[in-house]
Formats: sequence, C-alpha cells, structure tokens
Amino acid sequence: MPTVFAATDVETLPKAQAEAFPKVRTDVLVIGAGPTGLACAIEAQKIGLRVVVLDKGCLVNSLFHYPAGMLFFTTPELLEIGEIPFTTAHQKPTREEALEYYRKVTEHYHLDVRQYEWVKTVMGEDGKFSITATDRAGRPHDYRTRKVIASTGYYDLANQLGLPGEELPKVSHYYAEAHPYYDTDVLVIGGKNSAAIAALDLWRHGARVTLVYRGAQIHHHVKYWIKPDLENRIKNGDIEAYFSSSLQEIGVDYVVVHTPRGPIRLKNDFVLALIGYHPDYDFLRSMGIELSEDQCRPVCDPVSLESNVPGIYVAGVIVAGSRTNEIFIENGRFHGKQIAADLKLKLRPESSSTSADTP
Repeated sequence: MPTVFAATDVETLPKAQAEAFPKVRTDVLVIGAGPTGLACAIEAQKIGLRVVVLDKGCLVNSLFHYPAGMLFFTTPELLEIGEIPFTTAHQKPTREEALEYYRKVTEHYHLDVRQYEWVKTVMGEDGKFSITATDRAGRPHDYRTRKVIASTGYYDLANQLGLPGEELPKVSHYYAEAHPYYDTDVLVIGGKNSAAIAALDLWRHGARVTLVYRGAQIHHHVKYWIKPDLENRIKNGDIEAYFSSSLQEIGVDYVVVHTPRGPIRLKNDFVLALIGYHPDYDFLRSMGIELSEDQCRPVCDPVSLESNVPGIYVAGVIVAGSRTNEIFIENGRFHGKQIAADLKLKLRPESSSTSADTP
C-alpha cells in the first residue's frame, strides 16, 4: 500500500524569483549582427573600446534566411571582414560556407554578440545613451553606452503588395527552398535576381511556375548566367510569364493578374511576392535620425557616417535608404573602418578591457 503524506509533510520548493538583469555598460553598442555590424564591432574593439552587439535574430540573421544552398554572386574575398581570410573550394561561396565563416570570425575576435535581443528604445545623448532591448521571453535588458552604431539592414521588412488576400497563409515574401512547392501552382512576383532564382529552382523541383513582373522584360540587373536560363525556360513554355503585368487579387485557390490584354484568373496554390525589402525607417526616426525626403537616406557625414544625432552612427545598407541595391556586404564591410577612425578621435577607452561590464 503506498505511503500517504499529509499536506504539511510535503516539502515544497520555493518559487523562483524573477531577477532584474543588471545594466550593462559599454563604450559602443552596435545594433545589428550582420556582416557590417560585426565589422564595425571588430574595428571598434581593435582601438581598445568595449563593444556589445545586439540582434533581434541570430548571428547574420539575413544570411541565415537566404535560400538553402544559395550561391553568392560575389567571390569569397569580397565578403571578408576583420582581415580574416574566407577560404572556399568554389569560385563563389555558398550560404552555408558564409554562415560558418562569420561564426568563426565572431569566435576569433571574442565578440560580445547577444542574439535574440530586440532593441526597443534608444534614449539619451552623446556619451550617455540608454538602450532597452527585450529577449524572446519579453524580459527587458538595459544598456548604457557612449556611442551607438545602427547597422540594422533591410531584409526583415518586406515591401508589401497592398492587395486583398495578401494576409493568406499561402503568400510569402521570402523563398527558402523548393521542396514544399512540388506539384503545385506557384506564382512568383518580381523580375530581379531573387524572383529569377526562385522561379528556376521551383521549376527544376517540379512546381508549375508562373512569373508576373511589371517590367517589359526580365530586369537587366539579373546575373548574366541566370538571365538567359530564365529567358529560355520562358521561351520553351516551361515557365509561364506575364510582363508589363501586376497581381490584382489573391484568393484561396486562385489569383487575378492584370495584363496588357486585361485581367486573367489563374489557378493557384502559393504566391511568392519577391518584390524587395526596405530598412526600418520608423526605428531610425525614433532615434532622431533625419531621412531625406526622396530616398529616405539617413542624414550623416559621408566620411565618419555619424548621423545628425551626435554619437549615433549608421552603417551598411541603411546608409543608402530606399536604394538598397547600392550597398552590399562588399562595400558595407568598410564602414567599420570609417566609423572606428572617427571614434578614435572622439572616444578614449575608459579601461583596457574590450568586453562589456556591469556596474
């Protein structure tokens, strides 16, 4: 017969107490752990400054969300940061190789990268900034920093269609891999590299692909080895394409496309709206950064990249505003050196330690 215990005999564990995270103090806080953000952290650390890097996602989050098995358009040496060689067996590195490379660079420099912390507010003034971030559990983390570098990229915010049905689960603004779309009717919207690559990959893995693009033909910026491949697939009838056309309506099992000959209704299972992305303009404005009226470029010194807000620098693709095709890893990676040169003139390390501390 099992032993029966009285309620008073049972020893209970004390309830866990919620602990407040101590404020972290640092010289420089970088918002964004992409390649440019990491390059900024490395260069600031090299001149003896304490640096913390925050990212609402994982390390190089945008690259992680690129299509599986994707080949970069550039050669590996143009992706290098921190003078660490990027070796690969191929002429062009893969997404997987790039992820490993940036992990190794982060380890080599012992960068203090805090993943999955979403910066919510940046307050204060030059030399005395107060930053609040939340983690995946919604818990607040407070930081005090002398300088801020915003390198938030643009891949997290997709351009919207603004059409009825865009909220349906079958609609996505990102493409990961072809397998889930096997033997389905897929509409790809766009005529640049992302759309071209997705359309070809989907077709090669058994999807029935229709391409819709507002331009009169495939965009001339599409890579030279991809463009003729897609054009031949269209010419052969393997991929159906509607140019000078736009999506008009999205239904559960259909789409309506507006073409030069009038609207047409197509059977459809999935829609991939690969029409581009944009920086988080609201976040930049919340820090007091002014944006140009025409292209939403942040107002900043072209050499130091310090914004109109003293002590806040901008780096990476956000420097180009809506012209996101002007800055890539290849040229954005040098922003760290520009900013570090200015920091060296304005900011003396408060200690010899290169890691952030708490009071």
